[in-house]
Amino acid sequence: MMVSWVLFPRVLSPANWTCVVEKVKLVTNRYFSRTSAVSVDLSGIFPPIPTPFNEDESIAFDKLASNFQHWEKVPFQGYVVQGSNGEYPLLTTQERVGMVSQVRHLIPSDKLLIAGSACESTRGTIELSNKMAAAGANAVLVVNPSYFKNSMTARALVRHYETVADRSSVPVIIYNMPANTGIDLTADLISQLAPHPNIIGLKDSGGDIAKIARVVSLTRHHKFQVLAGSTGFLLPSLLVGCVGGINGLANILGDEVCTIYNLFTKSKLQEAVELHLRLVTPNATVTRELGVPAMKEAMDMMGLYGGPCRQPLQPLTDSDRQLVRDAFSRNGFLPKC
Repeated sequence: MMVSWVLFPRVLSPANWTCVVEKVKLVTNRYFSRTSAVSVDLSGIFPPIPTPFNEDESIAFDKLASNFQHWEKVPFQGYVVQGSNGEYPLLTTQERVGMVSQVRHLIPSDKLLIAGSACESTRGTIELSNKMAAAGANAVLVVNPSYFKNSMTARALVRHYETVADRSSVPVIIYNMPANTGIDLTADLISQLAPHPNIIGLKDSGGDIAKIARVVSLTRHHKFQVLAGSTGFLLPSLLVGCVGGINGLANILGDEVCTIYNLFTKSKLQEAVELHLRLVTPNATVTRELGVPAMKEAMDMMGLYGGPCRQPLQPLTDSDRQLVRDAFSRNGFLPKC
């Protein structure tokens, strides 16, 4: 790579060195990020794995390893660690990085590892993104800041993502999660970010298929990759140009979710629709209706380790547990426990 010498003034005083070094770092980082971004293919299914806890709320790394013995038999493209299902807002920075490091050691080197690295500040997100990269992440998933929601204008959000992408040592995937953030990133905003060489795609959990189609239409010439954020709209999203999905239900019914993707790629749409219709009720139950506690309950039912959530999330009531059981069994997915 050639670094343009026009960055350097003819005469440098010591006070200028910091500015020059930062500019060189930025140019270099953009170059190598562009190179790595080209090689990250997001086509396929990624489960956003839960964080397993012991009863004392410490992380159960032994249970994590046992879950991966099951997941590694499923044809996933890779894994998302420290997404919403990972209860990332309830973990310390050290715990978040530790989870990524553990997962990197549990999966083959050719499996993609995407790490959630969002913080409320741009500075914090950059720092955590680079820590995740050092721990083995191939890319980072960044949900938008939302605490100061009224100040998160399009200008603020574009500046946030561009600055993070400029300084992240691995590619960035935008994460749109309006149910949790209260902010729905618009198609126009996303299209402004798509040309950035280190922003490679979007996980959209909003579920608006018309909007997802518009994002695909506006960004496809940038080789921008769009992922469906829920099994509930995975198949329709694939039909309008999404390349895959980050789908919570895949933690429990990974083979079935991957089968939808594979049937689509083989143009076996009627079979894909039939399977999709069996998955929509279990998916809704463990995502938008009852959330992470239901996800973990279903994992326990199906022979994996779900375990407790970290407070303030609460365990399911007995009636809610029965709802989860019924949602799966009535669609032909019989609990093992």
